[in-house]
Amino acid sequence: MIAVPSPLRLRLSSDALVANWRWLAAQSGAAACGAALKADGYGLGAREVMRHLAAAGCRDFFVATWAEAAALMPLPANVSLSVLHGVGESDMVAARLLPARPVLNSVEQVQRWREAGEGQRCDVMVDTGMNRLGLRVEEALGGALDGLAIETLHSHLASADEDCDQNARQLVTFCALRDRVPARRYSLANSAGICLGADYTFDLTRPGIALYGGIPRVEAAEHIRQVAFPGARVLQVRTVPAGETVGYGASWAAPHDCRIAVANLGYADGYLRCHAGSGGATWQGQALPLVGRVSMDLTAFDASDAAGVGEGDWLSLSYDLPEVSGRSGLSQYELLTGLGSRFERVWG
Repeated sequence: MIAVPSPLRLRLSSDALVANWRWLAAQSGAAACGAALKADGYGLGAREVMRHLAAAGCRDFFVATWAEAAALMPLPANVSLSVLHGVGESDMVAARLLPARPVLNSVEQVQRWREAGEGQRCDVMVDTGMNRLGLRVEEALGGALDGLAIETLHSHLASADEDCDQNARQLVTFCALRDRVPARRYSLANSAGICLGADYTFDLTRPGIALYGGIPRVEAAEHIRQVAFPGARVLQVRTVPAGETVGYGASWAAPHDCRIAVANLGYADGYLRCHAGSGGATWQGQALPLVGRVSMDLTAFDASDAAGVGEGDWLSLSYDLPEVSGRSGLSQYELLTGLGSRFERVWG
């Protein structure tokens, strides 16, 4: 097969990833600190994320589906993998064969797991106020889990990134569950939940977005490092005379003669149209504002102040997650998980 270089690359910092996990682990106190790997490691590549974090000492990993679990085989030595979406009927073969635990989310899943073989260890999710996945509290306390070999009892905070009363209410409910539902470990906190303090960490934390450079709460802003650095190659540089327009809809007109760098990048790659008017890139430290609309696989940048940039040069996209989230309206999660397969992932 002929190796063809991609015009898009995603530089990924293993040092930043590990530093973020270590800070989150320190904030978790005595609790073990795991890592959410769902959505292919938030778009960065789950297998490589697992490799780097396992080498740093992380032992607990979480994916959404059994297909994601299968893609990680074989697992590194001495790690644990849990599948957050539990077991549907079509998942049972994978659940029996793969070295991973389901996180059971309903009475039906609990019954299905019991029928698969009494004594098999599992995790369980109980809903304490999010009304997404999980058994209801009254089901968990009403005997649905009796005799089940529960490795970790989970719940999930709905508003941990905000200062609101719901966090305290969920904490009280989860403490009551801990006192009445036997399990080896208990887990409530995601990235933002870790920042709420020691009361929320219990035995195991499950950070996600903060591992990958997202800022879940202001308390983390000085400690979390950017992990993902997208770049795009320049396809063409052209001069646009004053008054002429760039792109679909003629939404941007050159205020003077401009040099425009057109990059191999667009909304098909997850760089969406909402970046128009606020997005940008840099070349050798020089800022290049985005001009016109973002197309399917072409985006234009004003390179008037970057005299040396030319065809084949690489532009670094401005992609600080909280900053870009604030100006684009996309969540930090969308910004990462939306980056497409045409980006070559390069770890360093």
